[in-house]
Amino acid sequence: MARFPVPRPTEDAAIAAASRSARTLPPYPVLFAGLVIADRLGDRHGKNRFAHAIARRGGEVGEA
Repeated sequence: MARFPVPRPTEDAAIAAASRSARTLPPYPVLFAGLVIADRLGDRHGKNRFAHAIARRGGEVGEA
């Protein structure tokens, strides 16, 4: 028996609401502390995420 995805209006509403809300980043000291901890733990994914969050907090939006 094949299963077909059933669209749920609540999912669409949740996604729309999330895209409208402002996503604020933590202050720099918190981000840098997370970066240092991720580095000491050897967590490459964590280091990448914290480094990108620091860049976004500084106003970078991506490569041109």
